[in-house]
Amino acid sequence: MTKSAVWRSTSRCGEAESLARSAVKEGFKTIVAAGGDGTVNEVVNGIAGSDAALGLLPLGTMNVFATELGLPAGDLTRCWAIIQDAKTRRVDLPRANGKYFVQLAGVGFDAQVVKATSRAFKRSFGPLSYVVSAAQIAARTPPRLRIESANALTDEGSFVLVGNGRLYGGPFPFFKQAVIDDGLLDVLVFKRLNYIEIVRYIQDVIFSSQITSPEVEYFQTKSLRVSSEGAVPVEVDGELIGNCPVQFEICASRLRVFAPATAAS
Repeated sequence: MTKSAVWRSTSRCGEAESLARSAVKEGFKTIVAAGGDGTVNEVVNGIAGSDAALGLLPLGTMNVFATELGLPAGDLTRCWAIIQDAKTRRVDLPRANGKYFVQLAGVGFDAQVVKATSRAFKRSFGPLSYVVSAAQIAARTPPRLRIESANALTDEGSFVLVGNGRLYGGPFPFFKQAVIDDGLLDVLVFKRLNYIEIVRYIQDVIFSSQITSPEVEYFQTKSLRVSSEGAVPVEVDGELIGNCPVQFEICASRLRVFAPATAAS
């Protein structure tokens, strides 16, 4: 029997994941996330392990994964038409300490920014809220992170970013070689730098076609472990998941997602 569409709204953190998991158990094969990257992250964790397909209606503060997939920004009618066209592609699904994410993860600086940015602040100021929080954190002493990966050349840093796609923080191509279905994590390690230096090197990463700075290592890998001496926060898709240590791994072609015909397979 074909099921009709059912709409559900959320009122608290974690509810989208619970609703998505319940929908899969009830036999729904298409689950649509209407929100930002945080909502998408919850829904993905609810449907992971099933063959349900993910649809996106980008309505959040940040919609990086939707941009990565080539969905038309601000055109919900077209996004809905893409879901109705039923063209899907399989993309990789990274995992951090058992928590799935679709686009990116951070250990250190950006996770501290997320931690310092309240939901009320995000609702009032949008993406600018992260800039304000970053400015407040910039004067702090960065942590000392230990990097463990067969593909890393350095074993220590002060800030680590892990990507599945090319984009981070909006339309910024941080991960130059990333492809969301290549079975690899893309990793940026900012070495022993203070936060002011990190911000400067982030600008270099954004505006350079290749990453050539000796203070930033870029590599691809299937797994990665990051640990620290103190409590250093970890974020995935803009949501906090706890503190170090954190184990990253990639689940190749794990997620089926609706995408424009030019990007779908």
